[in-house]
Amino acid sequence: MKIPDQWEVAPEPGWVDPKLAEEFPGLSIVSTVLETTTGRSPEALRERLRSLSDRIGGSQAIQLRQQPIPWAYRVFFRHIGLDPDTTRTPVEQLIFERIHDGAFKSRNRVEDALTIGMVEVGVALRAFDADRVDGRIGLRLSAEGEGFEGRVSPLPGGTIVVADERRPLGILFDRTAEDRGVRRGTRRVLMAAIGVRGVPEIALEEALWVAGSALRA
Repeated sequence: MKIPDQWEVAPEPGWVDPKLAEEFPGLSIVSTVLETTTGRSPEALRERLRSLSDRIGGSQAIQLRQQPIPWAYRVFFRHIGLDPDTTRTPVEQLIFERIHDGAFKSRNRVEDALTIGMVEVGVALRAFDADRVDGRIGLRLSAEGEGFEGRVSPLPGGTIVVADERRPLGILFDRTAEDRGVRRGTRRVLMAAIGVRGVPEIALEEALWVAGSALRA
């Protein structure tokens, strides 16, 4: 698999807190850093979104959720107390929006690339401003009373978060901490793939590769 030219490093595994790993075997995170520009997607990237929209219709959406990788996220959601028919997994949320809106809507360069990577491979992806991340990233449980930038009240203790070596960067499959996400002026994006039991490691790298390649469109 050829590494996109703008990747600073090949995808590398992040850390997972031992207690979390024991409770949820197979939970993992892989990340890389890419140089890019933000803002409106170029025409070539928007054309890729349109092409993807044409390939994903109602029947494909039903089939997709039954495929091994999307199904693995549904199982994991149930394990952490979420009903995937109510709180959709990342790829199912994208498919729902495609059916509702009639197409995958272009939002910005980075989000469009993430959409392509997630829909093409089925793996959950996140993006953060690499220059606002301290050290390696990983997965852990939030501490009792731990703060979360942009949130008035502390996180409930035991919330699964994506974190760097100092603070939470985002809630797993949910909100990103204020000023840690990609924003105007971001020049280096840390892109992360979240793995759960049943999702092969090669699929995480493939999703990062697809999304990274889309950024070059």
